[in-house]
Amino acid sequence: MEQKSLRVLDTNKTFFSKITSTITKMLIPTKISINSMMISIKRNSLIKAYSNYIISEEEKSDKKESLLQKYEDAYSLYLEAIDKYIVDSVYKKVKNGTATEFEKNALGKYYFVVSLKEKQYVEYKYKKQEYLLKVDYESITNIKKESIIEKYNKFYVQKMDSLYKGILKNYSVQLTDTKSNLMDNIYNKIFTALESYVSDILPIKLRIVDKKEYKNILEDYEKYESMLIGKLDERDIIKQRVVLLGLSRELFTHSLPLIAAEQCYEELINNVKTLIINAKTKPKKNQTFELLIEVIEEYNLKLLSTKVYWDKPEKKEEYKKFWSQYNEICKIENSTIKENKKQILFLKNDLKNANNSKSFIKVLRQKLVELGAIIQIKNSCKTLDGNYKKV
Repeated sequence: MEQKSLRVLDTNKTFFSKITSTITKMLIPTKISINSMMISIKRNSLIKAYSNYIISEEEKSDKKESLLQKYEDAYSLYLEAIDKYIVDSVYKKVKNGTATEFEKNALGKYYFVVSLKEKQYVEYKYKKQEYLLKVDYESITNIKKESIIEKYNKFYVQKMDSLYKGILKNYSVQLTDTKSNLMDNIYNKIFTALESYVSDILPIKLRIVDKKEYKNILEDYEKYESMLIGKLDERDIIKQRVVLLGLSRELFTHSLPLIAAEQCYEELINNVKTLIINAKTKPKKNQTFELLIEVIEEYNLKLLSTKVYWDKPEKKEEYKKFWSQYNEICKIENSTIKENKKQILFLKNDLKNANNSKSFIKVLRQKLVELGAIIQIKNSCKTLDGNYKKV
């Protein structure tokens, strides 16, 4: 299946360039109907094989291993049928100008996924399966046969869970192996994967499982959904990504391990700091400072406060003192005083950050002066003649 997929990349050397336009036009309707029928047959076999395997697993049947093999074989044949549909039908429709926008986009994404094979094989392996499954899921939902959709959803969610865990685990490994100047690309891939899962897969999952299992994420999920309305600016995108990271701590605890999630939070914090430095007006700067406090607080609540292993024991003790101060501030009833003290605590703690740029340290100190947390001493002295000059 993988070899057939790769042949599409260079159309000048493939059989596509050798077929005359007349023969191609004659074959298209036949190919589409045959491929659609084959996908349907393979899909039905897959659903049956998956159902039998799940039952054997629940009942701890002796046939579990053989049924697992049948399920895996049915899955491979099903993917091959979808792949053949893309190669035989969609490509020709795009070439002849008869494709829909969905089909054009599908083919463009197909080329991108296939091109990953030479550069990132592990990523390609997962992304290819994800892509093919999503293409067929689109066609299933268009059929609008609830009986088929209901049976397919159980398999679809289970398989997508597995694929996204593999994708995120792969990106987590890449974070440790990638040069710093290429890290932004990996961070974007992680957030894109989380966004894709939460937008496309999680809603299906919440429809077919007991919501009590996911009571810890429902509030964050609803918050994320509310953020999808309207045009997003840079601050909105960061807010959205903070929520996605919070969801990931429940959904992908092991696939996006603590060390990778920690790097993602720190990346978002650095992004907010850059926005603060570049803010042109004081109101915008203050709004962005509020966002910084939000991100830092989420980072502490969702990750640092639950962190068990610390590289240095003294860091752990230092954090315990900080967390104790935070909890005392949270007990304050007056919301204005509480928020003010919270900002001072977070910003003073961040001032110790060795990675802060000089530009941000300057802005940070100005903010702490505004909050009354530190006093600004004038950088001047009085000379013998009574004049003031900077030193």
